[in-house]
Amino acid sequence: MTAASALSAVPAELDEAVHRCLVAGFEGTTAFPDTLKRLIDRGLGGVILFTRNIRDADQVRELTDALRAIRPDLLVAIDNEGGGIGHLVAAGAPEIPGSYALGVADDPALTARCADALAGHLATLGITASYAPVADLQHQSRNPIVRTRAFGADPALAARHLHAWITATEARGIASCAKHFPGHGGTETDSHHDLAVDPRTEAELRVDLEPFRAAVAAGVPMLMSAHVVFPALDAHRPATLSRRILGDLLRGEVGFDGVLVTDALEMKAIADRYGEAAGARIALAAGADQVIVAVPELETTLACRDEVLDALRTGRLTEERLTEAAGRVRRLAQRYATRAGAVAAWDSGAGLAAARRAVRSRAVPPPVPGAHLVDLFPPPHPALNWGGEDLLTALRALDPRAGGTAITGEPADPDALVDCLLRVSDAVPLVVATSDAGLHPWQARLRDALLARRPDAVRVDTGLPEGGDLCSYGRGRANLRAVAEVLAGV
Repeated sequence: MTAASALSAVPAELDEAVHRCLVAGFEGTTAFPDTLKRLIDRGLGGVILFTRNIRDADQVRELTDALRAIRPDLLVAIDNEGGGIGHLVAAGAPEIPGSYALGVADDPALTARCADALAGHLATLGITASYAPVADLQHQSRNPIVRTRAFGADPALAARHLHAWITATEARGIASCAKHFPGHGGTETDSHHDLAVDPRTEAELRVDLEPFRAAVAAGVPMLMSAHVVFPALDAHRPATLSRRILGDLLRGEVGFDGVLVTDALEMKAIADRYGEAAGARIALAAGADQVIVAVPELETTLACRDEVLDALRTGRLTEERLTEAAGRVRRLAQRYATRAGAVAAWDSGAGLAAARRAVRSRAVPPPVPGAHLVDLFPPPHPALNWGGEDLLTALRALDPRAGGTAITGEPADPDALVDCLLRVSDAVPLVVATSDAGLHPWQARLRDALLARRPDAVRVDTGLPEGGDLCSYGRGRANLRAVAEVLAGV
């Protein structure tokens, strides 16, 4: 069956409903493809922005105005967790440290101030939906993707901070989205790269539901599903494609009646095993209301659209299920349609205050002015668009006498590098920073080789704590600034 015949096989109202259930990524900062315009005309539910769409604040506002000029209730969304996810850095985003540091500070009022700053900034840009906060619990030490994006491992702590975040975001008229149901924090695999599996028993998995229950109780309008297989819940399909998890568990037991959106379908957990188009059809049939196709190539979005249209024609997807999904999206879009008028100011210092409180939540070492810093960290995650900020830049902004080296990958000759680093730092204090060295053994080897010959060195952890003298609990700009202040003594 051709795409054209599939399009003609459903009535106009169902065609519009199909488009409502799609969220599309695209290329462009000041203009966008005609294909996207046609999709919006036909009822496209939303667009998702990435760093590729951001140049500065004025440009983003012009872009969102142009998108909404086609249809005023178009949802314009972005990942906006704070911390190391920096899509809006060029547009003047508030410096917020990320959820784990907020959990360490454990002041829900401060978390609310941070969430308010992020949401207030979105409102000035005409962005109406934020795919945040993360409701996952960080259980697994080898988890490569949740980590400092979570509020922590304690469900009660996560629950109170989720409530604060969601309430503050809602007060700004921005739609929040708790993710990734029913939890991605117990896996050892990043679902961007492969299918993740959480092998825990159903009883063990129940603790992960508590933050999501709290989010629903707080009135969160959206939840996002996880591309994770939970054999104890459904041995055959990841949560995104599982009727038992999305329907029986989320809708039935948890009682969520808002918009359930999938994580991006081009992630390899879905794309490599099902394909994006089949993934869209199965997810909607399983109970999702919107599917995200974040890649800028709109051919992929069109393929998903055509697969869903064909599924309607052949009966593999019922009109009732699609109408239900589109109705939820329509109500969400009407509720969060962009509001005209001035946007109230937000607390621009909340993020740094939270980062400082996290860093100083335990005893800190004395300052080391004029230090030589060795900053070891992995390259930025391509899907998260972290800006690649380094601790050396933050330190030198406060202490111009500081020097050092930022290293983002395993060196070809580590022994020679260690010798060089020790030689140039011989007469000054040495600081060695790592970022989740347990996941990146080259960092641990370099760190241990340096500390073996310089046991006086100050050790800094810029991810989760791993026994260092200082911990930033993340690599956002606010996190690194708070650590740099301790090292510089300011």
